Formats: sequence, structure tokens, C-alpha cells
Amino acid sequence: MTHVESDPRFAAIIDPDAEVKQLGTGFIFTEGPLWHPTEHYLLFSDMPGDVRRRWSAGGGVEEAARPSNKGNGLTYDAALNLLVCEHATSAVARFGPDGQREVLATHFEGRELNSPNDICVQADGSIYFTDPVFGRMEHYGVPRPLEMGFQGVYRLAPDHRPGDEAQLVCDRGLFGQPNGLCFAPGEQLLYVNDTEHANIRAFEIAADGSLVNGRLFAEGIAEDNRGGRPDGMKVDAEGNLYVTGPGGIWVYDPAGTKLGEIAFPEGVANMHWGGENWQTLYVCATTSLYAVTLKVRGRAELFMAAG
Repeated sequence: MTHVESDPRFAAIIDPDAEVKQLGTGFIFTEGPLWHPTEHYLLFSDMPGDVRRRWSAGGGVEEAARPSNKGNGLTYDAALNLLVCEHATSAVARFGPDGQREVLATHFEGRELNSPNDICVQADGSIYFTDPVFGRMEHYGVPRPLEMGFQGVYRLAPDHRPGDEAQLVCDRGLFGQPNGLCFAPGEQLLYVNDTEHANIRAFEIAADGSLVNGRLFAEGIAEDNRGGRPDGMKVDAEGNLYVTGPGGIWVYDPAGTKLGEIAFPEGVANMHWGGENWQTLYVCATTSLYAVTLKVRGRAELFMAAG
């Protein structure tokens, strides 16, 4: 497949004919790719299948956990504990190296969260996650009544204790379905996309961790004749933003100018940096797992320093 250049600077990110390699297929709906910095394998979710899998160059695709509580977004903290957004339990859970599960958050103002979806960790240890309703829908989760009445973005402070309520960090009603989120280099900004509204917002982060001075970063990430909307999202070391959209992954510069599209044969749900020098983009695309080599590195996240 030929990748689509919208701006000449796209050539510094990827070759127009860079190979998109299929690493595995036959899944139901893949999500949440995450590269382990020391053991060099990729974890990823298959929500409808209620299983978490791992891929490595030597072992191929193997099961890592079944059931998985229909886990979706994944990340590591500084200690390489696995953080999981669980659709079936409406929880953010933490798994230690021994596999022991600990529930970090399930409620806000006494009501059960919708279904935590995607997650990232700030350098100070704060955990941010989105809470749309997809995990209460047939196929992607467990159908059940909603309790919240809105879809928000939340934070767990560095001193958060299991069972404490999450901190709502955005205005109620701002988002239709908040989904992917990621920090800009330097962590002065947090990007949050909205699947329903097909846009991305950029926020400054206040001293208490709340999101302030929000602005529209990009919009119109949807087309009538091509499937795909904002879902997974990442940033590279240069500050360029990568988001799922029609045809694959759309790439924007830090000012919100579209640079181009990385093309995939299936609808893309999420992505993560990994491999040697963090220049391989591992991509979960509906029934398959793919990899493509870029010319840039991923933004250095807290857990990457372990590698």
C-alpha cells in the first residue's frame, strides 16, 4: 500500500512505500498494543474475545490472559506494573509482575464508571484515562445500564489508593465519546480525541492535574466514503501526533497541520511504539496486528526508560 503525503514533511516520517507487515490475524477486534521495554514483546487486547495476547519475534502470537475482563487500553507504570482499562468491570486495574490484580478505580461520586477505555501515565506517576460507553455495548463489552450520565476524562493522583474515587479533570458534557489520549513531549499538553465528534482537543495541565485552556487541535477526522474515526492516538519525539482515521493513521504536526496518512488494509483501532530504538509502530487493526518502521522515534514515556 502507498502512504499518502499531504505535506512534504511527511517524507521525514515514513517512506511512501514503507512495508506494512502483518504479524498475526484471525482475531475478533484488536486494541491496546503495548511494548515491554525489557522483555521485548507486545501485549494487545481482543475485547470481544475476552483475551489478552502477546506477540514476540521468536514466539509469534500467544495467549497472555483469558479471561481478561474484556480489557482495552494498556500501559505500564514506572515499575512496569501493567495498567488495564477493563470494559467488563468498569475498572482501571493494576497487575504486578506476579500477575496479581489490584483494582485502582471503579467509581466517581458513588456511581460506577462507564467503561475505562484508554490510559496514559505522566512522569510524576499520575494516571489519566478516558471513560466512554463502548464497554457497555454488545460485542465490545457487557451490555448494562449506564450510571454516570456523561462521558469524561479522569485522573488518579500519584498518591491515589486503591478504592479511592477518580478525579474528573474535564467539564461534564464536553465530550461525546472521549477515547484516545496522550501527552505532548514535555507533558505541558494532553491531547484527547473524541470518536463521536471526530476531533482532537489539546489541554494544558493545571497544578491540581485538571485540564484547562482547552482548544480544538484537529477536526473532521471522518469521511462518508471511508470507514475509520479517532480512537487510538500517540505522539512521536518531534511532537507529531498520530491518530486513527479513515484509511489508517493520520499524522499531524504540533500546530495541527495534517502531514499525511499511513495506509492499512483494515480499519485501525490503536497503535504503540516499540522495537529497536522505539521506531517500529505496532498497529491493532480490526482482525490483525501489523508493524511498520518509521524514521522517527516515539515520545519517551515514563516506562520506556526501563529498556
